[in-house]
Amino acid sequence: MRRWFRRKGQEKDRDGENGAAPLVEETESSPEAVAGPAAAGEEAVAEPGPAIPTTPAPGGEAPPQAPGREETTPATQAAEDRGDTGEGLEAVRQKRFRRLREQLQRTREALSGGLDRLFRGRKVVDAELLEELEELLITADLGVSTSLFLIQALQDKVRRRELADVARLKAALQAEMVGLLTSPAQQDRRAHPWVVLLVGVNGVGKTTTIAKLAHRDRHQGLTTLLVAADTFRAAAVEQLEIWGERVGAAVIKQKTGADPAAVVFDGLAAALARGVDTVYVDTAGRLHTKVNLMEELKKIHRTAAKKIPGAPHEVLLILDATTGQNALNQARLFHEAVGVTGLILTKMDGTAKGGVALAVVHETGIPLKYIGVGEAMEDLRPFDAEAFVEAILG
Repeated sequence: MRRWFRRKGQEKDRDGENGAAPLVEETESSPEAVAGPAAAGEEAVAEPGPAIPTTPAPGGEAPPQAPGREETTPATQAAEDRGDTGEGLEAVRQKRFRRLREQLQRTREALSGGLDRLFRGRKVVDAELLEELEELLITADLGVSTSLFLIQALQDKVRRRELADVARLKAALQAEMVGLLTSPAQQDRRAHPWVVLLVGVNGVGKTTTIAKLAHRDRHQGLTTLLVAADTFRAAAVEQLEIWGERVGAAVIKQKTGADPAAVVFDGLAAALARGVDTVYVDTAGRLHTKVNLMEELKKIHRTAAKKIPGAPHEVLLILDATTGQNALNQARLFHEAVGVTGLILTKMDGTAKGGVALAVVHETGIPLKYIGVGEAMEDLRPFDAEAFVEAILG
């Protein structure tokens, strides 16, 4: 620890704007409270079509699909979600795990590769080895607090003489990481419709993540409604409409510049009238340090609760894993504003900073619900702590 701070003492803090996703300053919304729908919401309805193709996000910036990748069929996806067993399903799970391991390669190289180099030729677990391990964890974006937490747990085991060699040390580290990331079982969807508010700064992939969530719901036989409450960003409504057509979901919208809370009110009214199962609310990306924009998000939250008691039933914060420790700052401030109930980490396949998953869960206490490991629909995966840790350490 001391060695790490001596070396890093002169470096600038990386948790500022240097690591943040691209942000856009937005127009302030009307200060008037929403008591009902301000205007009749327009609607874009997509006719249910054939199975959704695996396609990149609009804009064409997504890389082409890797040759030979395993496709997840609707039947397989539904079977996995139900927990069905069988030889065929187990084979698919193994293939998907191998795919996950490939997608997390950069994080695995930072952690597993570093551990291999650190443990090579070492036979005794001593204070010097643990100090070097702590340094490795910090540089892998686990953060100081989380790294200290893990090292303290390992030191306790060393004092009890439970770690006789480095193999047991690595196994103990893996077990501690799994325990840190494991969250309580998801709550049952008792409310109908189930309203999910998605928040986050610009550039983290909110709109495409909504489409992937709606895609998963469709394969489970659920009907979804998308609410275009991002009325600030140019072409945001049009982008959500494109995704709505692809996943077979209706989109409730108003004109650009409309009050986002009014759009949410209209969207929930439509959801109640049609009896849909899930409502996903897309919100404008906002600087987590801008008080007026965070207040607008609180207004949306209050409006949803007025229309449907208990709504929103989930508030999912989407974070860009490539921003490293800056994601932790975002999580704290959004949680203070709207009470985040779950996290989604995107772009995990393009960064060596996947260790931030442990930091943000440990320091906020918010469960990690999904990770994004690619552009394809099936690359938004429900978070599995054991599979994740095995993929980055194995």
